[in-house]
Amino acid sequence: MTGAAQMLTVRVPLAVRKQRGGRKLMIAPSSPANRGFSAADTTLVKALARAFRWRRMLESGRFGTIDELAAAEKINSSYVSRLLRLTLLAPDIVEAIMNGRLQAGVELTCLMGPLPTSWETQQLRLRECGP
Repeated sequence: MTGAAQMLTVRVPLAVRKQRGGRKLMIAPSSPANRGFSAADTTLVKALARAFRWRRMLESGRFGTIDELAAAEKINSSYVSRLLRLTLLAPDIVEAIMNGRLQAGVELTCLMGPLPTSWETQQLRLRECGP
């Protein structure tokens, strides 16, 4: 071998996908994210978990009112009320959030507004929240 340095170039095709919240995700060609799957939005998952936990607390009688619950959680009662609306989401929307299959661009602020009672109308509303 001579004293000349040898160079090796490795090229890996990666895709850069913008996630909710502006973060960027590097995706390799064989990764699950390239097959239509993405990681669940932790903000939405945590909000759902909180909302359903709070609903259980109210239904079990642990707290009599939203104001009592908010005081115990040291959170504004208006926020508790808006987050509790998530418990009224259509089951397929909840499942999409938990599985990370919710359309890109849907954020918690969009879901915390007044929700239509019809699950079909909720789906239409989600399309308005996306990009």
